[in-house]
Amino acid sequence: MLVLLGFAMIAVFMVLIMTKKLTPVLALIIVPTIFGLFAGAGLGIGPMVMDSMKSMTSTAALLMFAIIYFGLMIDVGLFDPLVKFILRKLGNDPAKVVLGTAILAAAVSLDGDGSTTFILTTAAMLPVYLRLKMSPVVLTCVAGLANGTMNILPWGGPTARAATALHLDVNDVFVPMVPSLVVGLIVVLVFSWLLGLQERNRLRATAPEIWGEVADPSEAFDGGNGRGGSVAGGTGPGSAKGRFGFGRTGSTPTAGKPGTGGGAGVVVLERTEELVDEHDTAMADTALDPNRATLRPKLFWFNLALTVAVMVTLVANIIPLPFVFMVGSAVALLVNFPKVKDQGAQLIAHAPSIVAVVSMVMAAAVLTGVLNGTGMVKAMSEWLVQIIPADMGPFMAVITGVLSIPMTFFMSNDAFYFGVLPVLSETAAHYGVGAADMARASITGQPFHLQSPLVPAILLLVSLAKVDLGDHHKKVLWRTAVISLVMLAVGVLTGAIGIG
Repeated sequence: MLVLLGFAMIAVFMVLIMTKKLTPVLALIIVPTIFGLFAGAGLGIGPMVMDSMKSMTSTAALLMFAIIYFGLMIDVGLFDPLVKFILRKLGNDPAKVVLGTAILAAAVSLDGDGSTTFILTTAAMLPVYLRLKMSPVVLTCVAGLANGTMNILPWGGPTARAATALHLDVNDVFVPMVPSLVVGLIVVLVFSWLLGLQERNRLRATAPEIWGEVADPSEAFDGGNGRGGSVAGGTGPGSAKGRFGFGRTGSTPTAGKPGTGGGAGVVVLERTEELVDEHDTAMADTALDPNRATLRPKLFWFNLALTVAVMVTLVANIIPLPFVFMVGSAVALLVNFPKVKDQGAQLIAHAPSIVAVVSMVMAAAVLTGVLNGTGMVKAMSEWLVQIIPADMGPFMAVITGVLSIPMTFFMSNDAFYFGVLPVLSETAAHYGVGAADMARASITGQPFHLQSPLVPAILLLVSLAKVDLGDHHKKVLWRTAVISLVMLAVGVLTGAIGIG
């Protein structure tokens, strides 16, 4: 019964958020509560959830103050030079922008922290995506693919857990998996390029007034020579504003530069050379508005030094991460906005993002609390072990790799690596499959795991990009499943994952 309820609960939850029948926060609260009561939790469901929530308070604090800190750094202009540099190098071609996003996310993922990766990648790339009318879902998909693949690094967590659970040296687990990691990253880049090409074609079809029928989308930004042209933007009645919004023309045509067009509802886009001009009105009402009141150009070097200090402290891991961002946010607010009124305004400006991500982290405690408290997780894992046929014993490592894809998605890494993996490994030992092979196979599901609503970092990513979690899952899940299976296959072919 617990097995059926567990799988049914997960299935109902996924269907509801992917079909947008419920928001993720409501689904995380309502669905587990109903199934928990069916499982016989009764009034005990409250303590189950509260016990789970205690373990998430530090994560919620980390995400809350990280959003404040990096949101503040965006507002004061710290990332403006980086975005302009990226635009100079990548141009306006969506395919190059998406590929650049993947490379940036993979590079930042070297620090082993998903939250930091998603914050920096979003801060640098989201204004670019909105600037070019590209879908933010593509950004979250590519960032998720890159970070999930890099999550098997020894300092990322899962590899260390697998090694610890099976009493192995972490290097013995990771080093043989390097070829799988390299091939996995290649697949990520391929997916990113294909997504970029899809965006290029979509923009040609949906925004012909901007892109036109040109061989290279970057040619559409001709700066007024008659090919594509650009439209001067305003902030009239028809404008669409927001922190990461787009300036749009008002209800009447607006005059532009020679060769420009005008018309209601046309998004402002100009060529790259004009984009980096400080007087470029195309960036009005976006995170890179060159005339925004929150800019602090005189404090650029202070903010850069403060951010470097915060990041060094994060990597050194000498102080609890939530406290690092608490202090960093307080110092940044005090120096950049000395007036109390301005400090309050900044906190209010970032409140929507904070509420979105923290509420999902707290709501996720209901799902994890019910799964663990009712014994569903234990029952599901034991059932999976029992249904594996005896003649499949020699393939236990491969089976474990396949199982790690869904199981690490629906349960925490701790639950899988310390609860399920030892049982699977003990069973595999009877068929001559070594513990190291089992550990290596178990980490191949990490690209898929990172997309789980139980992972706070992915909640942070979709919140910062203002993307619906269901939309993110539709685009990313099958791609991460492919990457996980490819990494597993490469591990088998190279001998890193053996067959008994």
